[in-house]
Amino acid sequence: MHRAGQYPLSVAQYLRLREHIPPMYGLLSINAAVLAFTHRGLAPALLVYTFPAILIAACMIRMMTWMRPVVAAELDPAYAKRSMSRTVIVAVLMAPAFVAWSLWLDQYGGPYEHGHVAVFVSVTVLGCVFCLSFLPLAALAVSVIVLGTFLAYSFWIGTEVLIAIACNIVLVAMVILKILRDSYRSFVDLETSQRELHVERRQAQVLGEENARLAQTDALTGMPNRRYFFATLESLLQRSGPDDVFSVGLIDLDRFKPVNDTHGHAHGDRLLQIIGGRMMGQCPGDTIVARLGGDEFGLIVMGGPVQAERVANELCKAIREPARIGDVLVSVGCSAGLAVYPETAASADLLYDRADFALYHAKNHKRGQCVLFSEKLERLIRTEQSIDAALQGADLENELSLVFQPIVATEDLDAIGVECLARWQSPRLGEIAPELLIASAERLGRAREVTLTLFDKALDGLARLPAPLRVSFNLSGNDIGNTGTIDALLARVAASGCDPRRLLIEITESSLIAEMDMANAALERLRETGMRIALDDFGTGYSSLSSLHQLPLDMVKIDRSFATRLDEAAGRRLITAIRHLARSLSLECVIEGIETENQLVSARLAGFSLAQGFFIARPMPLEEMLERLSQPGTAAWSAAG
Repeated sequence: MHRAGQYPLSVAQYLRLREHIPPMYGLLSINAAVLAFTHRGLAPALLVYTFPAILIAACMIRMMTWMRPVVAAELDPAYAKRSMSRTVIVAVLMAPAFVAWSLWLDQYGGPYEHGHVAVFVSVTVLGCVFCLSFLPLAALAVSVIVLGTFLAYSFWIGTEVLIAIACNIVLVAMVILKILRDSYRSFVDLETSQRELHVERRQAQVLGEENARLAQTDALTGMPNRRYFFATLESLLQRSGPDDVFSVGLIDLDRFKPVNDTHGHAHGDRLLQIIGGRMMGQCPGDTIVARLGGDEFGLIVMGGPVQAERVANELCKAIREPARIGDVLVSVGCSAGLAVYPETAASADLLYDRADFALYHAKNHKRGQCVLFSEKLERLIRTEQSIDAALQGADLENELSLVFQPIVATEDLDAIGVECLARWQSPRLGEIAPELLIASAERLGRAREVTLTLFDKALDGLARLPAPLRVSFNLSGNDIGNTGTIDALLARVAASGCDPRRLLIEITESSLIAEMDMANAALERLRETGMRIALDDFGTGYSSLSSLHQLPLDMVKIDRSFATRLDEAAGRRLITAIRHLARSLSLECVIEGIETENQLVSARLAGFSLAQGFFIARPMPLEEMLERLSQPGTAAWSAAG
């Protein structure tokens, strides 16, 4: 039994006929056999045995034809229409045969036999009409042929009773045909509406599947997106047993932002599309690779660390290949972090976090490499967790302090300023490195509190340091990007009564690289008050010459790694070139990391007028700094290193 609307109308009509036609042929056969039986001995054997046998055999053949199992070919609308056309033809041929045979038998027997013939004609034709209700043309043809012949025969015989019976049967048949026609129309309407509903549901299903696919597909690259990645990871975790092994990896592009900045976002988007295509084509069939957002990609590798590292390295190799976009050839690097299930973690969040930590470690310590999460990294995480817990409840005013390191003129070692360096003495953990303090503060959302507490102490130090000595204070990218922090810094400077021109704000390009426009706006606000801006750690991997033009700077501080090369001819040439570049842009230049007398002499010979480093003086508390500043330049720092 098929459902309404499941098939096209012609197929549905054909399937309904398959249910009703076999009973019709069974009815014809039984009625014919009974009619022949009641005329045995009264009519010739030809009419009693031969003719009914032929008719019944034909009915049995047709009945078996309609009763065989449905095959796929029969569900084709064209096949269904051909079968129904044949049924109409068969009905037109068999109807006159049956009525002719029955009226021939009517020539024999008495009143009971004549009555039986009338009943046979009426009951059989009405039964056939009902069975053919889903093929109205055949039902109408049978009715017209049989009842028309019977009515004509009744008028030819001329008996009033037979004519009345014939007319009565015709009237009943007409009413039944009307009812069956309405029923057929209802069937057609139902099938049509259900078919349309079925089509709409299918379209809705297809649309839903397409929406689901789009919801899990990255619009730019066509790769699976973050939602698909985590849904797949969760599903994989639910199916995995303790003996199953797979790896979660994160890949982050290096030097992608300069592509956007230099060539425009259209080139950046095209590069992501090219890289996405390479990754999709490069990864094995059982590996899932997805774009998680920005220039970060995730992968799930069915295998342990060896296989995961192999896949990650192959993907990174493909990513590093130069890509031609229009007439520009661009290339980027990448770093990767991996975490293995179940060795590393057993939940999606932990696997992702630890892969992310491995990636973070790669970008900061092994740039361009693939790092596997390990016990060493686990210990680092636990250390960070301890630091976070200590900072969460820390009394910042009492636990945070500043030490000061002088910035001196290379000629006479007179101090022209000091740099404030943060110190955190935790009652629980002891002294914590400044970089760990800042990282923890940013994780906990206490970066603003830490910065403002240290800035208040810097302003106190500035008030006690002799004019015109400058005080340098470091701001992180989090500080620069927070309008509220900038507002608070400006308000504190105004309230302190200190001369803003004695304040030097130090920033690193790595802290600003994500939001250069916002950084520009914040730095301009600070500069408008008279504060000066210095770019710290210039010459490291993040720095680019474009930053010297993009940022409102007054000074550059050369990274300490260059000081170690002052003893080399090539190193001196490079550092001299940097100094010339700064001078051409009217920027003061300080070389950091001076740790030997030879380095100081070489810096002076290279044209540097300002220097800073352990050879000159180590960072010291404010009281010691004030004491040393009261001495002449060379004497002040002769024992400080």
